[in-house]
Amino acid sequence: MTPTPTATLVARDWAEIQERMLVPLYEAVYDRLEVGPGSRLLGLDCGAGLALLLAAGRGALATGVEPDPARRALARERLLEVMAAPPAPRVPYDVLLAFSPRPAELARALPAVRRGGAVVLADWGPAERCTVPQVLGGGPVARDLDAAVEAAGLVPDGSGRVFCPFGYADVDSAVRGLLSTGLYQCADPALAEKELAEALHPYERGDGAVWLPNIFRYVIARVA
Repeated sequence: MTPTPTATLVARDWAEIQERMLVPLYEAVYDRLEVGPGSRLLGLDCGAGLALLLAAGRGALATGVEPDPARRALARERLLEVMAAPPAPRVPYDVLLAFSPRPAELARALPAVRRGGAVVLADWGPAERCTVPQVLGGGPVARDLDAAVEAAGLVPDGSGRVFCPFGYADVDSAVRGLLSTGLYQCADPALAEKELAEALHPYERGDGAVWLPNIFRYVIARVA
């Protein structure tokens, strides 16, 4: 499937503006799991592949799954191995990054992870410490990660919180970045841009930059 021009632009906004906002989360997880040479990592819904690049930079063998063809194409431009669906590898993976997957997606990916391998889920932290959901009009709502671990039949193995501020050079960049997440639902693109720009004004600094502090929570579980 060839991405539409609009889908390609949105994917580029994700890759060039938004994706880096989650680097503190990726790095905290990799530090905790000691991801490095010899680690085999599978990233579910990996977007344009920044999380994979960071893992590869530590010496890990990183592979991704991304259903969106525009984001998948950008990941492949970065010379990453990214597929449309979870693979059936000859050697199972040690780590599965499945930060906020639907239950069916997670279930399809779990067979690719070795017994005792780590599965990482993540989502927004406490509502009072997350600015972005407020800007987006009260959503998205954080999932119950512990319940997701239990439902998937995984064994809990710890959790953590990470400060992930979303910082933008100006309101226009903030609007483009936030729209690229797909979290803001509005049928009229022009209206969506206008509404988001208005919602961001309270977070605009004197130099025009936009600063949105957030806390993310992650959980680590093991495949039984």
